[in-house]
Amino acid sequence: MVEEWSLPVWAVVAAAVALLVLLAVTLVLGVTAARGRRRAEQAAARARVEAEELRARVEAVEQRLLASDAPPATRPAEEYVITRVGDLDAPDGAGPAAADRAPVVPAPLFADVVLRESVVQVGSLAAGLRRALAPETRNRVRFEVRREVRRSRKQRRADQRAARRDWEARRRAAEPSPEAGAA
Repeated sequence: MVEEWSLPVWAVVAAAVALLVLLAVTLVLGVTAARGRRRAEQAAARARVEAEELRARVEAVEQRLLASDAPPATRPAEEYVITRVGDLDAPDGAGPAAADRAPVVPAPLFADVVLRESVVQVGSLAAGLRRALAPETRNRVRFEVRREVRRSRKQRRADQRAARRDWEARRRAAEPSPEAGAA
């Protein structure tokens, strides 16, 4: 007995495979989303715990400040230079080294930031040079320089004429007039 199918076998198999792939992708995405959700919940829980610890430390500092009986007016009028901030729980104020608490940027991220910044600076320098060395910019600068030279020459000549007039007026004022000698 010969069975005739209305669809080719390969189309049915391809649809089944596509359905299985779609199901697998959906399952993987669901698992990934669940993991991400769990990580976010764990991070939020850690943040809450840290916030509570910080709140407790702030309250302890406030209690110490309120408990001090020395009025501010009796404190010495000396100046202090703070060179470091120590751990408040340590008796001598010394805490962990600053290098231990400093945030560390991963090397690939640091290299990426440095390279991006360098590329931006080089690009802006190239654009500035291209604009500065453009023919229209050079012609405009040449025109402005010529105009400034002409203006300064005019000003120098005017100053020279004014100085000459002033000098001649002083000389005439210093000379005795012939009419004053005849009287």
